[in-house]
Amino acid sequence: MLRAPLPACYLPTMARESGVKQVADNRKARHDYSLDEKFEAGIVLLGPEVKSLREGRINLKDGYARVTRQGQIELVGVHISPWTHANQDAPDPERVRRLLLHRQEIDRIGGKTRERGFTLVPTRVYFKDGKAKVEIALARGKERQDKRQDLKESEAKREIQRALKVRNR
Repeated sequence: MLRAPLPACYLPTMARESGVKQVADNRKARHDYSLDEKFEAGIVLLGPEVKSLREGRINLKDGYARVTRQGQIELVGVHISPWTHANQDAPDPERVRRLLLHRQEIDRIGGKTRERGFTLVPTRVYFKDGKAKVEIALARGKERQDKRQDLKESEAKREIQRALKVRNR
């Protein structure tokens, strides 16, 4: 008895990635800004950029995001190093990349950045279920005095932890 071939939906496929794999973290943003509200956005990348991102070759330090007049959000100043095995048609490492968010989120972010003096800062890049994501935060710049106060608080917490560690021995 002959069997008919299976439809494509029944053929075995490669296993998809699951979970979250962090690629980069922008610690400088937490130092320079007070972060208010965070959003998860998809990022539009080209093939060699995804490969390079999987190797962790990204720099978020000088990056920021902006809302365009067309109602889109763009990631500016983020450097993704060219993939080493790519051909000569490698994209510009500093090119402007589009972020994918819901319309309501874009409108809310646009309103806050226009009126209240917030800026958009990328805080981390990661893969979630195999898709590249970037976490952007509405941030307000810190004054030098605020930065000093934060350093004092973190140093005090560190001293308390040391004292508790010694006491518990």
